Amino acid sequence: MRPKVLGAMISLFWRGRRMRRRGEEREAENLEGVTVLGGSGDQLNKKHLLHAEGVTASSGDENRKLENAAISIPEVSHEQKLTVRNYIEEVVQVTYFLQCGDGGGAPRWFSPLLPAPPTNAPILLFLPGMDGTGLGLLLHHESLARLFELWCLHIPVHDRTPFTGLVKLVEDTVIEETKRRPQSPIYLVGDSLGAVLALAVAARNPELDLVLILSNPATSFDRSQLQLLFPFLQNTLPSTLSTVAPLLLSLTLGDPLKFAQGRVNNNASILQKAEQLCTSLLALFPLLPKLLEILPPEMLGWKLSMLHTAALYTNSRIHAVRAEVLVLASGNDLVLPSIDEAERLKKIIPGCRVRFFRENGHLLFLEGDFNLATLIRSTGSYRRKHKYDPVNDFVMFTRDEFQTLIYNHQFFLRQVTSPVFFSTAEDGGVIQGLSNIPTDRPVMLVGYHMFLGLELGILVADFWNETGILLRGLAHPISVGKMYEDFVPDRAMGDPARLGGAVSVSGKAMFQLLKSGASVLLFPGGQREAGHRKGETYKLFWPEKAEFVRMAARYGVTIIPFASVGEDDLLEILVDANEIRSVPFLKNLLVVKDVPPLRTNFTGEVADQPLVAPIMAPKLPGRFYFKFMKPIRTHDRREELQQKDEADHLYHHVKREVENGLAYLQEKRKEDPYREFVPRVLYESISGMKNKAPTFTPE
Repeated sequence: MRPKVLGAMISLFWRGRRMRRRGEEREAENLEGVTVLGGSGDQLNKKHLLHAEGVTASSGDENRKLENAAISIPEVSHEQKLTVRNYIEEVVQVTYFLQCGDGGGAPRWFSPLLPAPPTNAPILLFLPGMDGTGLGLLLHHESLARLFELWCLHIPVHDRTPFTGLVKLVEDTVIEETKRRPQSPIYLVGDSLGAVLALAVAARNPELDLVLILSNPATSFDRSQLQLLFPFLQNTLPSTLSTVAPLLLSLTLGDPLKFAQGRVNNNASILQKAEQLCTSLLALFPLLPKLLEILPPEMLGWKLSMLHTAALYTNSRIHAVRAEVLVLASGNDLVLPSIDEAERLKKIIPGCRVRFFRENGHLLFLEGDFNLATLIRSTGSYRRKHKYDPVNDFVMFTRDEFQTLIYNHQFFLRQVTSPVFFSTAEDGGVIQGLSNIPTDRPVMLVGYHMFLGLELGILVADFWNETGILLRGLAHPISVGKMYEDFVPDRAMGDPARLGGAVSVSGKAMFQLLKSGASVLLFPGGQREAGHRKGETYKLFWPEKAEFVRMAARYGVTIIPFASVGEDDLLEILVDANEIRSVPFLKNLLVVKDVPPLRTNFTGEVADQPLVAPIMAPKLPGRFYFKFMKPIRTHDRREELQQKDEADHLYHHVKREVENGLAYLQEKRKEDPYREFVPRVLYESISGMKNKAPTFTPE
C-alpha cells in the first residue's frame, strides 16, 4: 500500500486516493485536507517540513510544487549543519502538535520535504528506536536525499500497536514497493528497536532484495541494563515513574560532547574548535529535559515490554535472514552491549558485515561526527539494482568528505614526505605544479607503483585537489572487496579508497570506467611492482600486452605517463617476499592467504603477485617526487592505435617515458636542499607547516 504521509507539522486527514508511482508522472489525486504548514513559533522550520508527493506546501505567499527531478545537493557550511539541538526542537514540536489533535493516531510513514531524489534512486525506509518519532535521521536528511527516496516511520507517543503489528505495517510496505520497483533493492535503516523490526521483516521475507543498515540493534535486550528496570516498573505507581525516565535518558545520550560536534569545523584551529564546541553545548543543555516529552512515564513500561517481546520474536527467527546486513556498533553504548551483539549477528547471519564505533554512544545517528550517507557509500553498500556496480553506483564525494576522509587520511604521510609535483606541457616544458595537465578530456595516468603503494593516497587526493580530476583507481581486491571487511572492521567510516571511486582491478572494470567517461589511474606492474624485492627499486614489471593503449584510444582518453620517487628514502626492506616464502614459519605467518588470484593469464615475473607482509625498517623520511610526462593524445588516432604494431609502439613509448621520469627524479632530487627530513621540517615549521619547502628547479 502507498504509505499514509505524516507531516511533522501536517494536519493529516487522509481522504485522498493512492498516488501513482515512479515510472509515470508522480501526481497526487484529490488529496483533500492535507496541509503542510510553515513558519515559526509552534510550527516547524519550512526547511525541515515533511511532505506528501505532489502536494503543494504553503507558507505565506509561497507555493512550492514538489516535483520528481534529479538533484545536486550543494555543500553545507558548518554553520548550516543540523545538530541534535534541531532534533530535540522538532521532536518536541511534533509531539505537542499531535497530542493536541487526535492523540497521535496510528503509526504511519512520512517523507522529509527535500529536493526530489534522482530518478533511479532506491527507497530507504527508516525505522526509529524507542522514541518512535521517525526524526532520528534528521541530521542526515539532506545527504541521504542525494541517494534515496526517503520514508520514515512515525509511531505516536501514546500508540500501543504491538510489535507484530509494526512488523506487518513495514512488511506490507516493503512488499508493495518491491512490486513497484522490481529492479531495485529496498533499504531498511533501523535504530535500536527499529533494527529489531528490520531483522524481523527480513527473516519473514528472505526472498526479497533487502539491504539492512542496523545501528545498535536491540536484539541484545536480554543482556541490557534496561532489564534491571523491569522489577521496578512492575511494582511502581505511574506517578513515580517520572524518576526512571531521566535515568534512561542519561544512559541513552552517553557523551554529550558527541552531540555538540555537528557544527565544529574540523579544519579550524584548536581554539576555534573549543569555542564552537562550547557554544554548541551551551545551546544544547537547556533542551535535554524536553526529550522526556517523547517518553512519558506512563508509556515507559509499555515501551520496554514491547522491546522485550520484539527481541524474543526476532531472535527466534533470525536464522532465516538472507538480506545484505551491515551492523553499526557503538563502543560507548550504555544501554545495550552493542559490540558483543554485532559479533554475534556476524556469526549468525550469512554475509553480515560490521563496523565498530568505539568512541560513540547509543544514539549514533544523532552524533555530530557520524554521517550515514558517507558510511553507506564508503562501505560499498550503495547500489541501485540487485547487483552492486562499483562504476555506475559511484556517487561523487562532497568537499567535506574529501577533506576529512580522503585528504586528511594521508595527513601524516603528506607532512613527513612534503610531496612535490612536476608536469610537462605538450611542447616539452616542465614546471612545478600540475597546471600542464590537460583537462579537456578524460586522462589515463600510467606509472610506476611504489613499494606497498605508498604514493596512492597522496597522488589521488592532491591530483583532484589541484586539477579537479578524479582518478578512479584500479585497486587490489583486498583493498576494496569483501576481504577488506575482515582486515579493518574498526575503520568506522569505511574505506577512503571506495569513497574516492577505486574499483577492483580487472580489464572489465577499466573498460567500464573509460566507457563512463572517467579518468583512470593504472599501474601495469601491479602487485609485483608494489611488492618488489631487494634491489628492484624503480624497476618496472610490465606485461607485454598493450591492451590499455587500445582501450584509451577507443574512448579518446589522453595518456599521461608519470614517475614517482621517494620510497627508498622512507623504508628499507630487511626481508623480502622471496626470502619470506623460502622460510615455512615466515610463509605461514606473513603470506596473506585466500587472496583472489590476479593475472592468471600471464606468465613470468609479472604473474608472480603474492600478497606478502614484508619485514622492513623505517628511515628518517625523505621526500616524495612526482613527474607527469608529456600528454599523449589518442582521440585523433583511434583507428591507427587499434593496429597491433602501432599500439605496441605506443605502449613501449609510454614505458620508456616512465623509466625516463624515474631516472630524472632520482638525479634531480640530489639538487633539492630540503630532501632531508631535518632541514625540511625546520623550514616548514616556521610557517606552522602551512608552506611547503622549496625544491630543485626543473629543466
